[in-house]
Amino acid sequence: DEEVIRLFGYDNVPSRLPRLPSGRGLTAAQRIRRTIAQTLANSGHIEVLAYPFVGTSELDDLLVPADDERRQLVELANPISDEQSYMRTTMLPGLLQILKRNLGRGNDDNMLFEVGATYRWPAGHHLARGADVVRPSVTSRPSADEQSALQASLPIQQRHLAIVMTGQRERSGWWGKGRAATWEDAIQSARMVAQAAKVDLVISAGQQAPWHPGRCAQLSLADGTVVGFAGELHPRVCETLGIPARTCAVELDLDAVVSAHVAITRAPAVSGFPVAKEDIALVVDDAVSSTVLENTLREAAGPLLESIRLFDVYRGPQIGADKQSLAFALRFRASDRTLSDGEVAQARQAAVEAAASAHGAVLRS
Repeated sequence: DEEVIRLFGYDNVPSRLPRLPSGRGLTAAQRIRRTIAQTLANSGHIEVLAYPFVGTSELDDLLVPADDERRQLVELANPISDEQSYMRTTMLPGLLQILKRNLGRGNDDNMLFEVGATYRWPAGHHLARGADVVRPSVTSRPSADEQSALQASLPIQQRHLAIVMTGQRERSGWWGKGRAATWEDAIQSARMVAQAAKVDLVISAGQQAPWHPGRCAQLSLADGTVVGFAGELHPRVCETLGIPARTCAVELDLDAVVSAHVAITRAPAVSGFPVAKEDIALVVDDAVSSTVLENTLREAAGPLLESIRLFDVYRGPQIGADKQSLAFALRFRASDRTLSDGEVAQARQAAVEAAASAHGAVLRS
């Protein structure tokens, strides 16, 4: 206890450096998190550090609904400010304030990210300020029941990663015109995080405050676990916070992403036989995610499909309103023979029929 040491005298307490066991180094999770941060920094993102305190008004500014789990706030007993008397449940309030401060100082082009902890009570749980908590004796080790009670009294702590971006993603100069950061760049940043963690990320249309309902992507793992959202912030959020319209953001549950990391990467099979190339363009509703459609094509094409890649997206009067044309490059190859035209045509047709059945896709001629 600090008071006991003060009375005893700091000069009477011996100073010894702890002995660390050799050969342990960073844990696997720490290495992955460092790789993710380094990957983002190498691509132009700048790491920042925000205070972990928020107020209810900041969640109001982000249009967070009253029944959202991000409203399960952990209240501080001695906050440094009455306006920020809770621990954060999302990384975005502090990160957006840093963005606003940068904009106020003339830094118009920003790609900022932060890795940090979030805190919230589980649903249906609330520990009021000053409520009774377990206080084990300091003279002996806490019992198993006391340890369980202490763990139950703690809020859920998750490590998140958040990114905000606005202004020019590619600056203009003598080499040509620049390009503004868009919701597609936000999704690509999320993809970079997943690639650095060696995790497959499934991207589909989503809806979550504070993102724009029509420009929000839901980020999920291969098993369907939702780990975050990315896209363009809602216009009302941008207006309320005084930041540029079309500001983009990403927030990921980093602990969930890291836990899905596969330590051993399987090497791809290499075939010495020629590849068969097929390109298809499918017209689907705007609501259909390219990732979902790609997964449908991949599953239906079967084991002969070596790779699939989206190479073009078209929207215009030729295909009708609320429609999009998604063009994919399909590559077929077998490991033990040269594929016949019939085999390739059969695999291609199976993929097209599956897309038509699952998503109402129409082959564009």
